Amino acid sequence: MTSAEKEKSSTGLCRPPLSPAADPGRAMKVLLLVGLGALFFAYYWDDNFDPASLQGARVLLTGASVGIGEELAYHYARLGSHLVLTAHTEALLQKVVGNCRKLGAPKVFYIAADMASPEVPERVVQFAQDKLGGLDYLVMNHLGAAPAGTRGRSAQATRWLMQVNFLSYVQLTSLALPSLTDSKGSLVVVSSLLGRVPTSFSSPYSAAKFALDSFFGSLRRELDVQDVNVAITMCVLGLQDRASAAEGVRGVTRAKAAPGPKAALAVIRGSATRASGVFYPWRFHLLCLLRGWMPQPRAWFIRQELNITTPAAA
Repeated sequence: MTSAEKEKSSTGLCRPPLSPAADPGRAMKVLLLVGLGALFFAYYWDDNFDPASLQGARVLLTGASVGIGEELAYHYARLGSHLVLTAHTEALLQKVVGNCRKLGAPKVFYIAADMASPEVPERVVQFAQDKLGGLDYLVMNHLGAAPAGTRGRSAQATRWLMQVNFLSYVQLTSLALPSLTDSKGSLVVVSSLLGRVPTSFSSPYSAAKFALDSFFGSLRRELDVQDVNVAITMCVLGLQDRASAAEGVRGVTRAKAAPGPKAALAVIRGSATRASGVFYPWRFHLLCLLRGWMPQPRAWFIRQELNITTPAAA
């Protein structure tokens, strides 16, 4: 054996690569990936959704005039639910109500309401209870989106966004909870990925969505401790194909809108099975998990989703 061969042998350069079993770090990575794969498989394939469970269900749906709210109304109508729909624009609501009746909804009522007014949630819940005799589902989907950018970060704009996107949800929940407790019903909160993963040029909107996630996460624990059988389903959705959401980020983000009918069906399936969370598209669940591992992404990574550039060098 030459001196070079002896040196290779002594330094281990000729040894075969370690197998995963012999490399603890590599083995842990493999186990982690397998575990994540099993988690996602179980989460998305354990589906005991029964469409008949929604026949005759009493549903109050907010933000029902366009986008995913409109699609939710149509799905509930096809499934035979009794509906009270609310949104800001009466003419659009009337169109949705007419379509719901054509799709077979046994009862459909509507009330035009602006959730920016603090007195409105009480009027809406009282109207729904009077018309339906109680509630099985409170589906909160309404949205106020100020234009993206610096002009949306003023105290006045933030206060308005918090009333529409957070405080009105709290008011509706507080008012409807006694009826939902009696019926062992469900609270359904249609939120956003921006309530889990903050992004640029949306600070007031993200603040409201993070507040929703925290409030309803805490409320779920309180109800569990008190043995109150009311389910809470948090729905983490991406940009939806409705004018208010798309206009707020037009020219800022490269993200594409998710299809409304499919996202709405995911919300309905999740809430009907009393799931604690719904993620649509499904990859958003992974993004939420990754956020814990990478809480401060680099600016260059964020720019990949934005239509902005760095200032030119002098």
